[in-house]
Amino acid sequence: MTTSETKDIRREARVTVERMAERAADFLAALSSDQQATASFGFPEEEERRRWYYTPTHHGGLPLGEMDPAQQQRAHHLVASGLSVPGYVTASTIIGLENTLDAEEQWRVSFMRDRGPGARGRDPGKYYLSIFGKPGGDAPWGWRFGGHHISLHYTIVAGRIVTPTPTFFGANPAESRLVGPGVLRPLAGEEDLARALLHTLNDDQRATAMLAAVAPADLVTGNRPYVEHGQLPPAQWEIFREELDAAARERSRANQARMEAALKLGADHLEAVRHTETPKGLPAARLDGAQRQVLTGLIRQYLDRLPEDVAAAEVERLTGTALDGIHFAWAGSAEPHQPHYYRLQGARFLVEYDNTQNDANHIHSVWRDPEGDFGTDLLARHYATAH
Repeated sequence: MTTSETKDIRREARVTVERMAERAADFLAALSSDQQATASFGFPEEEERRRWYYTPTHHGGLPLGEMDPAQQQRAHHLVASGLSVPGYVTASTIIGLENTLDAEEQWRVSFMRDRGPGARGRDPGKYYLSIFGKPGGDAPWGWRFGGHHISLHYTIVAGRIVTPTPTFFGANPAESRLVGPGVLRPLAGEEDLARALLHTLNDDQRATAMLAAVAPADLVTGNRPYVEHGQLPPAQWEIFREELDAAARERSRANQARMEAALKLGADHLEAVRHTETPKGLPAARLDGAQRQVLTGLIRQYLDRLPEDVAAAEVERLTGTALDGIHFAWAGSAEPHQPHYYRLQGARFLVEYDNTQNDANHIHSVWRDPEGDFGTDLLARHYATAH
């Protein structure tokens, strides 16, 4: 799909944009001058705006833990404007899992890089909100919300066009027991539908879709600001904002080596999943009708995190003949509770999912537009035509 076609197919999302602008302004108005200075950035502020993380690191902006309850509520009000109701429930659950993870890790703080009095190892207060530019009006602006296992980015151009990528959701633990027979699985659909699709494939289809017998230890494109041809998973220390000294980097390197050794991950497995501009795996054009329905459902797991009007434009862009070009690729085991990875890739559409860490009970998933993340394409057209 060309840039002009993408422009034509995008629908206006005025209701969502107006809601975002109103809630962003309300949030800023509730802050002290010092808090506003921490939460606010200029626009486009490209270097900072393209920084994003899914680790327990400083994400930039004002953390929830430095807001009073009323300010926190206004922050959540803005976050909810960028998600569907089920999407916001998922995000709230992911934040709440920080308490569960803290208990599982025996309330330790030893891995934290900013340890100090009162520090927590896992902290639902360490989710950060940033506003770029002035909310509302025709001038471009945007906002970012991020913390451990959540990273949301919105760019608004000309007061009506929304770019929602990158969008990252993760979960650790991915599956938690509840009282009785129930389990908590915030990203169950993202896992189960992909595995269901894999199990529908015949031998020839599966041979094309399967990239490697061993899954990578994390997302191949990581949290890089740009998706580029030839990328391999970043080093563990590269996915944090804080700079490591030599000793800390060596510990991180050793930890990553142990993790990869446990997976039996080799250079050939990494080469097989290397990101390329030409999609790898099985194209949807080779799927039958029932298989395409499963693939469509899997794609909707990522798009339906968004408000209805924003999601509708993305759904329209990825249906019909555009769906034919989306490739499904898998690495690792096909069985539940075993390390696995998959990728969906087509024109201006990339999904990565990885569940290998913590005995395959730790999910990372991201949806990106390699050409349009952070509103790159829309901003270029805006600045080219603005007077």
